[in-house]
Amino acid sequence: MEAARLAWFFGRKRGGRMPRYVVLVNWTEQGIRNVKETLERTDSGGELAAKHGLKLEQAYWTVGPYDMVTVFEAPNDEALSAHLLEIGSLGNVRTTTLRAYSEEEMSGLLQRLA
Repeated sequence: MEAARLAWFFGRKRGGRMPRYVVLVNWTEQGIRNVKETLERTDSGGELAAKHGLKLEQAYWTVGPYDMVTVFEAPNDEALSAHLLEIGSLGNVRTTTLRAYSEEEMSGLLQRLA
């Protein structure tokens, strides 16, 4: 667990936040077959996220083209990717990942424009 805490600490950005990611989740055939376990799987996924130095900020179950939307803080792309590969290898979900920027981060990006 110490490695996860160090990754979290060193991945933090100015202002005390790590990069944030929105993960769009679709259940596989196996995942929908075992839908009654979704709460337990999400809890386990949050614990697994900590192993990779991530923080599961929020999980939403949705109606529409995605079955769930989750929000993570992660020290870097590699940590999030390792977590999602591990989760995906269990066979219950497929994911699409979006890097999300806060208003402060977007302001910094806009200041870089010529």
